[in-house]
Amino acid sequence: MTTELKVGQDAPDFSLADADGTTYSKSDFAGKKVILYFYPKAATPGCTTEACDFRDNLSSLANAGFQVLGVSPDEAEALKAFAADEGLTFPLLSDPGAELAKTYGSFGEKTVNGKTLEGTLRSTFVIDEDGKLSSVEYNVDAEGHVRRLREKLGA
Repeated sequence: MTTELKVGQDAPDFSLADADGTTYSKSDFAGKKVILYFYPKAATPGCTTEACDFRDNLSSLANAGFQVLGVSPDEAEALKAFAADEGLTFPLLSDPGAELAKTYGSFGEKTVNGKTLEGTLRSTFVIDEDGKLSSVEYNVDAEGHVRRLREKLGA
């Protein structure tokens, strides 16, 4: 069981590579706002819905000063195929072993097709310019999530 984070806490550090091997770290975004969202598996229905929703709203989020980063336990090849198939233009980061998901409290038991298993849980974090969590959402519903997030952020 992982511990859930709270608004106002320092966002845990991260350093993960995308499908092309480019590494993204929390320190790269000092003075910037980041939406860091965790999803269970590339190219699955809910994850595709959420990723395409971020893609379709990327310009309004960017205009409001937010960088979007997606994180899943998928390997680079799966991320590359997912991004190409769906025209995703924001970084998808590989979190093998779900170590970062565990650090962010985004890992635990879930039920999929009637089976209980452990894995990355759909969740979203907004990191402010000072590296603190300004929004923490666990158990996110993929459908309509980005719209609700934009309303919350005024983006």
